[in-house]
Amino acid sequence: KGETVAVLATFSEKGLPHTTPIQSVYPKGLESILISIHKDHTGYHNMVWQKKVMICFLDENNVAYSILGRAGVVRAPSNVHPLMNVVRIDIIDIKSDRSVLTKVDSGVRWSYTSWEAEELSKGLLNELKDLAQTL
Repeated sequence: KGETVAVLATFSEKGLPHTTPIQSVYPKGLESILISIHKDHTGYHNMVWQKKVMICFLDENNVAYSILGRAGVVRAPSNVHPLMNVVRIDIIDIKSDRSVLTKVDSGVRWSYTSWEAEELSKGLLNELKDLAQTL
């Protein structure tokens, strides 16, 4: 639906963990995920250096899983905005994060801060959809 926030986990060169909320996420078939991320974000720099990442998804109807993947830049800069880059994450493993004691009723929800932000976000998501067909 484009309303869930995924959480990207990376590690710095010093081994420090870092998490990044990601709103622009789109599947590329069954093997990869495409994301848009700011070129100066710590998570992006960690991805470029380390390559291995985890992405966690939590959403309604007890959606709870994490993806281990290998990241690679596919477009820098984005065609939509010069400060955004597009990264493909090739899936290595998927693990269930469901609990036998609790269930996920809702993921983190977000809304636009302005019409400009909405326009940019929709443009970034459309770029990911197009790339998913052509890469």
